[in-house]
Amino acid sequence: MNSAGRLDVAVVGAGRVGPVLGAALRAAGHRVTGIAARTRDAAERVEALLPGVPWVDPADAFAADLVLLAVPDDALAPLVAELAPRARPGQLVAHTCGLHGTAVLEPVTAAGAMPAALHPAMTFTGTSLDLGRLRGAVVAVTVPPLLLPIADALVREWGAVPVPVAEEDRPVYHAALAHGANHLVTLVAQALDAAREAVGDAAPDVLRPLLAAALDNALGAGDAALTGPVARGDAGTVAAHLRVLTERAGEGTAATYAQLARVAADRAAAAGRLPAPAAERVAGAVREVLEESRAERARRGEEQQDRG
Repeated sequence: MNSAGRLDVAVVGAGRVGPVLGAALRAAGHRVTGIAARTRDAAERVEALLPGVPWVDPADAFAADLVLLAVPDDALAPLVAELAPRARPGQLVAHTCGLHGTAVLEPVTAAGAMPAALHPAMTFTGTSLDLGRLRGAVVAVTVPPLLLPIADALVREWGAVPVPVAEEDRPVYHAALAHGANHLVTLVAQALDAAREAVGDAAPDVLRPLLAAALDNALGAGDAALTGPVARGDAGTVAAHLRVLTERAGEGTAATYAQLARVAADRAAAAGRLPAPAAERVAGAVREVLEESRAERARRGEEQQDRG
C-alpha cells in the first residue's frame, strides 16, 4: 500500500472486464502496477484504458496489494490453484465471476490472502464507455463478514452499488442474470428476423418502443405485465403465429415461440390472470401445430428418400 493509503493493484485478465475495472480503480486514486494475460491480443484496447501500465506474468501480479482476477468462470479455479503459491498473508484477492463466491479462492485464502467475489451485473464492451455504465450498476458482493467494509469501499470507488449475495446463492443469482440478459438477446434477434419479413429495415424502430415498455413493465410488475394473445387465451392466434413463423422465420424461432407461449400460459394461469381452461387451449394449440410441423418434416424426409 502506498503512502496515501491507496492500493497497488494488478489485473489478471485482459478481456472486457478487467481493464475497465482497473481503469475505474485508477481513476479513484489507486496505482495499477500491471496487467497479466496469457496473450496480448487485446494490447491496443488495454492501452486505451490503462495507458502506460506494464504487462506482467500472472505470477508476478501477486506483488500487488490487490489482485483482481477477471477471467472466465471455468478458467478461475485452475488459475487460482496455479497461482496460489504466490499469494501473501494480508493481500486482497478478488475475482469478478458471477457463478462463484469465495470458496473457489480457498487455495489463496489458505495462504493468508483475503478473498472477495465482486461481480458487476452489467454487460461490458471493454471500452471507456463502460466506465460511465459502471456508475450506478449493481455489484454482487460475496466476502467474509470482516471484509464487507473493504469490499463495499472498493465497489463504491468503481461508482457502483454493492449488493450482498450469499455464497450458496451465487449460482442461482448468476443463472438469473444469464437467463434474463443472454436469452433476451437471442429472443430479440429472432423477433428482429421475423419483423424484417414484414417491415424490412424498419424492424428495430418498430420493436424498440414496444420491447422497452415490455421490459420496464415486466421489471415492475412481473407476470402482471403480460399482454397479447397468450394473456387473452387466444389459442387460434397463437397457432397462426406458430405456422407463419415456421414458414417465414424458421423452425428455430417457432420453437422458441412455442416454448415461451406454454410457459407464459402456465405462469398467467398460476397468477390468476388466465383461466385454466384457456391456458390449456393455448397449450393444446401449441401441441397441435408442433405435431403438424413434425408430420410435415417426416413427409419431406420420406419424399427425399424416395427421390434418392
